[in-house]
This record gives sequence, C-alpha cells and structure tokens, in this order.
Amino acid sequence: MNTTPSSERTHIGIFGRRNAGKSSIINALTGQSLAIVSDIKGTTTDPVMKAMELLPLGPVVMIDTPGLDDEGELGELRMQKAYQILNKTDIALLVIDGTLGASKEDLDIFTQIRKKQIPCLIVLNKDDQTAGQDAVIKRLAQEFRTEESFIIRTSARTQKNIYELKEKIAALVPEEESPRRIVRDLISPGDFVVLVIPIDKAAPKGRLILPQQQTIRDILEAGAVSVVTRESELPDTLARLGTKPALVITDSQVFEQVAKDVPEDIPLTSFSILFARYKGNLETVVNGANAIDTLKDGDTVLISEGCTHHRQCEDIGTVKLPNWLRKHTGKDLHFEFTSGTEFPLDLHKYRLIIHCGGCTLNEREMKYRLKCAEDAEVPITNYGTAIAYMKGILKRSISLIS
Repeated sequence: MNTTPSSERTHIGIFGRRNAGKSSIINALTGQSLAIVSDIKGTTTDPVMKAMELLPLGPVVMIDTPGLDDEGELGELRMQKAYQILNKTDIALLVIDGTLGASKEDLDIFTQIRKKQIPCLIVLNKDDQTAGQDAVIKRLAQEFRTEESFIIRTSARTQKNIYELKEKIAALVPEEESPRRIVRDLISPGDFVVLVIPIDKAAPKGRLILPQQQTIRDILEAGAVSVVTRESELPDTLARLGTKPALVITDSQVFEQVAKDVPEDIPLTSFSILFARYKGNLETVVNGANAIDTLKDGDTVLISEGCTHHRQCEDIGTVKLPNWLRKHTGKDLHFEFTSGTEFPLDLHKYRLIIHCGGCTLNEREMKYRLKCAEDAEVPITNYGTAIAYMKGILKRSISLIS
C-alpha cells in the first residue's frame, strides 16, 4: 500500500484554528509523530502532506493545514493556502478546541466545505480539559446545522475516541459503483500491448513516469503482455513481434511519428487520452481540442501542469506545445504557464487551457479545475488530446475507447 500513487489515495484535510490540536489529531490518528506539535501558535505555516496507511480506510494522504486565524500579511497568505487545500480534499476534519468552542473562522470554512460537498467530521478536541457534556454536541450541531453523528469529542493527549474517529472517517468514503480501469477493459488475457516511451532529456533518470507505470500494472492485471520500446525501435519491434498487437499506446510527444509507423488496422492511443478516460473527462478534453482552430491573433493560452519538475530545453509544456500551436494555427499566440498546486482563480482572460494528464492530481482536484474552466466558459483539453488533434489523428486515437 505504501507504493499507492498519491493521486489514488483518499486525501484527508485537517482544518481549524491555531492550537486547536490539528497536528496532535494527525499524530494520534497515525500513531506517529508526523506533525510538529507545539504550544506556540502558528507552528504549521504551510500545508504538510504525508502519504500513509490509515486502517481501516487504507492508503491516504493526511494534510495538515495552517491555522484559520493566522495574523498579518503572511498569515493571510497561509490561510489562503489552507482554503486551496479544499480543492483536493476528499474528507475534511474540522478540529475545534473544546475549551474555546467554535469561532467565526470555523463556521466560515465549514460553509465552504459544505458548498464544495466534501464529507466532513467536526472534531471537538481537548475533551480531557472540559466537562465533556453531551449538551456541547447538541449546541454545535445547531450552530453548524449538521447532524450530531458528524460531531465527535476527542482527546489527542489521552487517545479518547481516536479509534472511533478512524471508524467515522472510513464510513465517509463512498464505495465506487464500478472499478475504474486504465486499459484492462480494452484488452484480453494473452494480448500483446506495445507501449512507446521516448527516452530523451526530459525523461526521468532510472525510472518511468507514473502513467506509464500504472498502465503497465493494469496490463499485467489483465493477464496481457506489455512490450515496451522507444519510438526509434518501434518499426522493428512490430516486425519481430510475430503477431499483431491488440493496442499500441504512445507518449504524446511522439504521437505523429508513431501514427506513421503503426498500421491503420492496429488500434492506437496515448497515455494522456487513456488517463482522460480513466478520470472521466475524455469528452470534455476532446471538445476542448476542437477549440484550437478558433484561436485568434493575440489570444492567451494557459498551459498547466499538476506536478513540478525542472524544465529541460525541449520541455513539452513550455516549448513543444507552444511551437506546435503556433505552427498549426498560424496565429500570434501568448502563453502563460502554471505548475503544481498553482491554478489561476480567474480564467476569463484565457481562450484555451491545455492541461497535463493530471497523473499526480487526485480526482477531486482535477474535477475542480475542469469545473473552473466550465464556469469561466473556457475550453480545456490535455496534452495528448491537443497533440492528436493538431496531428490529425485524434479520431483514430479515440476510436477504441469513445
């Protein structure tokens, strides 16, 4: 479970005022000293994320956030970071200091939690320092307009109700109606699947990127055989394979070359397109790609990545995509770039958003970004879908999965 990708883990956000005991609750839940605990207000100055196993829930990411009552200009920025964490939070814990009761800051963030439809538990901490009367629960339920079952009294110091808190957290995770698949439902046991992975300056040394790893694992679980090759060896690989592969999956940046080398009777797609389907946004990104031909001189395009990495000289996001867009449209376009957790709040100045495959983002954060684009009426697509469209091979690359 420790190798479960962050994007596949349940993200649990811990919110509350300074010294409410957020870090202590995390340590109590995990049985480890993952978060720094101090009586000094404001010890947690930035969101801190830790991937771990939380029984009976399974693999999770615990997110400790700055206090909601932080002060000063820097404190305001810290509080903004806490609110941004809501965009990737699957389950929220609102920790309230039982010796002080609820505050305006607690009510404000609870309003946003409810607005974003995030399952939430109100954790009344420091119960060992209070009378611990049930009347407090009734008062909080009225104050927050929630059911009493979503409020729990705890003491991180004495471990009171920590086990019960874990059980309540686990109960908030909705069961998937049907398991999502990357490629397993498109192939059969014994099939050969060829994966084309370029090894260039931008490729991580000594390893494959996450979508490639996950796809190989999914192929193995289907009982099929993955054949991994570079684009330069692809023609020879196909010739020597001895049988027609059920599918060829390629990295987006060599889509055009691979499409020429793979016969038309062999299904072809890309990792980006498969992951758009996996995350449930294939239709959105296909429609977004169609907007490329509507771009005009002076339009601004946002190119956004979910992860942060050192950009190389031929980086796909900052170099190759802008060049391909200018060549395809023949327009004088402007580009802006974001990466990691940064995503603009106001998208109205953009005429198109091209996002990475979002392999490091969990489902909630990816949906948040798609919804932001929808609300601003800005078309959004992803790297692989945009490249396939510009190279004239989008219809072929989605024929197997649309």
